Amino acid sequence: MGLFEKAAVRDSGMLPVGGGHEVYWEESGNPNGIPAVYLHGGPGGSLGKGSYRAKFDPDRFRIIGLDQRGCGRSTPHVTTPGYDLGENTTGLLIDDLETLREHLRVERWLVNGVSWGSTLALAYAQAHPQRVSGVVLMAVTTTDRFQVEWITETVGAIYPEAWDRAAGHAEQAGVGYRRGEERLVEAYARLMTDADPAVRDAASLAWMDWEDSHVSIGSGTTTHSGGAWEDAHHRQGFATLVTHYWAHDAFLDPPVLERMERLEGIPATLIHGRRDVSGPAVVAWDVHRGWPGSELIVVEDEGHGGPAMVDAWCRAISRHADRLEREHPR
Repeated sequence: MGLFEKAAVRDSGMLPVGGGHEVYWEESGNPNGIPAVYLHGGPGGSLGKGSYRAKFDPDRFRIIGLDQRGCGRSTPHVTTPGYDLGENTTGLLIDDLETLREHLRVERWLVNGVSWGSTLALAYAQAHPQRVSGVVLMAVTTTDRFQVEWITETVGAIYPEAWDRAAGHAEQAGVGYRRGEERLVEAYARLMTDADPAVRDAASLAWMDWEDSHVSIGSGTTTHSGGAWEDAHHRQGFATLVTHYWAHDAFLDPPVLERMERLEGIPATLIHGRRDVSGPAVVAWDVHRGWPGSELIVVEDEGHGGPAMVDAWCRAISRHADRLEREHPR
């Protein structure tokens, strides 16, 4: 889905980033075009089948994507026996982006992020503002304590049956969880690192049932159900990294909303669905309010993604291209 025909990958590779990790990257579009990088969701998602490439005009953009460390085609995968989760933090993901930028000899790039990818985009831009020519975010997240509590606890008021199933599974799994006494996400983080593979698999299924329940609102369908979750390798990797990052509030201290001054002068477009109960619109509003010069587009009848939001994303990317071509005529 997008405004353009999906560009074919013309170059790709595995980039060593330290500690035995290699990050998969791919490039498409015009090699002399405006550099743009896409950050996928999750944590623990992937580039998948590359539908992100259809959001960029391949004649105008040098389109770059990567599977974040520990997931997708990057190695080692988080499900590899003995994997050290201490080697998977937001700070290290930011370092990986810088390593990739330098490897591809990109001076500055237009940073795009969707869902979790928007948190990573914000954190990256705050760490390296001089390397960012603009930012486009869809389904805006900050992954701070407020948002993690919202998505793992508070939104259970809208989906009480699904939350009860998720909490009930944790209570019965033997990790000492008692609702009201501990954060549910911390119990699932322990379950996803249990020594017993059957425990990990059962927890991943319970976690995805919970995610599918609340993400579905505003779109009429579940985002994650179906073939993707039938793959235990992908499902367990996703649940492991999501709970790892959320249990630690994305390893961002201070959180992104307390560092917005670092983004001053960077043009940005923020796109959010009014019906996104997984990430309430106040999150996007707070980012916009703390970022003078940013543009906020709220799509009234969609949730954590949808065709109108994707259309707004594509058009925002093209507007940024117009701006960048005016600023730096070729």
